[in-house]
Amino acid sequence: MPELDMVRGIAILMVVLFHGFEDFAPTGPSAPGWERLFLSTVGLGWAGVNVFFVLSGFLITGILLDSVDNPRYYSRFYSRRALRILPAYYLLIAVILMVGRISFVTRRISWAFAGLSFVYLSNITPLLGVSRDYAPLWSLAVEEHFYLLWPAAVRRLRSGVATLAALVCLCEPFLRAICAARGGLWWGPYTWLSADGLALGALLAVFARSGWSSRRNLLLLAVWAGLFAIVMLAASVRIPRFMSISLRATCVSYGSFSLVAAVLWLGTGEYRRFVNVPILSFYGFISYGLYLIHALLFSLYNDVASAFVPSFRVEQSFVKCLVRLVVVLAIATGTAYLSRTTYEEYFLRMKDKLGGKRERAQPAQPVAPVLSSQDVRDNLVPTSRGEIARSE
Repeated sequence: MPELDMVRGIAILMVVLFHGFEDFAPTGPSAPGWERLFLSTVGLGWAGVNVFFVLSGFLITGILLDSVDNPRYYSRFYSRRALRILPAYYLLIAVILMVGRISFVTRRISWAFAGLSFVYLSNITPLLGVSRDYAPLWSLAVEEHFYLLWPAAVRRLRSGVATLAALVCLCEPFLRAICAARGGLWWGPYTWLSADGLALGALLAVFARSGWSSRRNLLLLAVWAGLFAIVMLAASVRIPRFMSISLRATCVSYGSFSLVAAVLWLGTGEYRRFVNVPILSFYGFISYGLYLIHALLFSLYNDVASAFVPSFRVEQSFVKCLVRLVVVLAIATGTAYLSRTTYEEYFLRMKDKLGGKRERAQPAQPVAPVLSSQDVRDNLVPTSRGEIARSE
């Protein structure tokens, strides 16, 4: 499914743009209208994290459904996830610990935060009285909790996993509303307030392996989810604030679901060229490393500029902020690519040794149809004009 690399590319660039202008404010009312519009647009880039959540829910649930009767179901899944995620993650923690000890660097992480991050608890540090010293790690903690809990749910519930995912989607808006009403943190970084994106992705994976799966129905899902997000956004205008906050958060999750579903629809039909954009696919390829490193590089740029090149300090200059974005994106892109093709690739090659290509899954006999990744594409790709290939 190469079109999904483009989704990753869009999501990571949204996040990078958001952090690139997060600490910048226009110079009063005299700022040009186009500048304000640009800043308002990139200010929504944080929603890229929700796109990642939906994508992870879709891909991980698909992997689990496809191997549900494999005798090495748990060991195979966790070993492969560990090889993909942990090496780069732990290297980043070591790097930010060391960099924080340089005299002119202002971004420092405490040993308490590093220790909690080591066991993927960086998203609950506010509850423990520990400052969140490196914000991007919160979403990785949410995803890791999903990896820990979801395999057992899929193995035990099988076809019932769709019901569980639907319940999560129903409960999350109420949980966020309750939290907002009490004056608490209403959305993220807590796992129990950010799970509906993952659950929506899981529902998409179940749909793709069901008897309802077709390109027509996939397009309907994308359209209805998008309309639902728009209606919720409109409804959030004239209701109490705590409910409005919850609805807008939910709107982002359904909007992200609509995007992923729409890209899948395009990628499995005659318009696939529109969702196979090389530059975006490239950024999807390096998205994990880029997500890990970009915030550190933005911070280092500020420190180096302040200590050695004051003329490059951003302050209230839009042009200088744009220069910082270009410089950091270039360095981060090169670093992430080097990491992906050398360091991360070294561990990824170990996947085959731990039961990858040489291992065949046992024939699955779940209650509902379970298809391989290729079958998912076959379900959605038309064999000729007007004809839809359906696997029953």
